[in-house]
Amino acid sequence: MFTPRYPTPDTAPPPAQSTPVPAADIPAPLAPVSARPMVQLTPGSALALVGGGTAVVLVVGAVLVSMLLAVAVTGISVAVVAVVLRLLLKDLNNQR
Repeated sequence: MFTPRYPTPDTAPPPAQSTPVPAADIPAPLAPVSARPMVQLTPGSALALVGGGTAVVLVVGAVLVSMLLAVAVTGISVAVVAVVLRLLLKDLNNQR
């Protein structure tokens, strides 16, 4: 169950030995062809990608700024409440 299973070795026959070919008759090697499909960007699609990226950056920036403002407003309101409570407690202690 936990022993690894290795794939069987390649069973292709070894390449056949041929007579040497003169150097003048050997064609230049071709560039390897990739099996993956290539993505080609047209000017329109590049513009769309740039526009979409800009929109994403602007939206994320707006969200982060609004969260920062929410934290700042909350901090200020907590500070105001603390000052008011301190003044109320000081007045209660002075009346006794």
